[in-house]
Amino acid sequence: MSESPEPRRSPEAEVSRTPSRAPVVRVPRGVRASYVVFDRAAGRVVVERRPRQTFRSASLVKILIALDHMAENRVSAADRELLRVMLRSSDDRAATEFWRRGGQKKILERMAPKAGLRETAPPPADKPGFWGYTALSARDVMQTYRYLLDGAPEAHREFVLEQLSKATRCGTDGFDQSFGIPAALERPWAVKQGWSGFGDAPAGPCRGARPAAARPGGGPDLGIGRPVLHTSGVVGERKVVVVLTLHPAGSSFGRAAARITALTEQVWRAS
Repeated sequence: MSESPEPRRSPEAEVSRTPSRAPVVRVPRGVRASYVVFDRAAGRVVVERRPRQTFRSASLVKILIALDHMAENRVSAADRELLRVMLRSSDDRAATEFWRRGGQKKILERMAPKAGLRETAPPPADKPGFWGYTALSARDVMQTYRYLLDGAPEAHREFVLEQLSKATRCGTDGFDQSFGIPAALERPWAVKQGWSGFGDAPAGPCRGARPAAARPGGGPDLGIGRPVLHTSGVVGERKVVVVLTLHPAGSSFGRAAARITALTEQVWRAS
């Protein structure tokens, strides 16, 4: 019996196949994307595309910042509150504070071997304070979650997962962080989102947003180059899902959010 013919290639999408007759995943043309789905029950990656290609991290690095701070310090009540808002609402001011106190790239030097990260690298030498310019890959984000779930101290794991499971709709900078996993997949999930390059404030307000916190001078999101939008997290008890995307210059946040949400849904179905 002959195999079914190849599906027609959409002029708007780049086609990526997943193994074992899984549904086709279509990456929008002009978007650079990497993704990984790890099935914890099976103990293996079930879907992946360019898992070691690097992107600037945007706020995904905040998980590493939080885990390092808890490992290296006695956490005060004030620090615990800063960690909560950093993880739940992606607060940049809190991340900048912990990045400075942790020795900037020394955080990555400590966490990379702990978590088994291979592609993660510090920001450029001329931008040491720009934690959002940390380089990472979809594989390394997956490994970060695997470390969180299976390697981190229990108290640290429970704290971080609790915050990620209570991710707010709006970040403290006013951007809507409900794209990707939160928009495409049913709860339960615990997510960390990342965005950079869309300017200092969204074009329209995010419903339920707190007043935007002032960014420290030289903050990580300077809107330089092509914008990135990332979604990552633990979905249910079994799967770790990571989707990293780089969008064409000038893309609106709303358009990029729609793209990554549709892509995340396809990746999930393929898993």
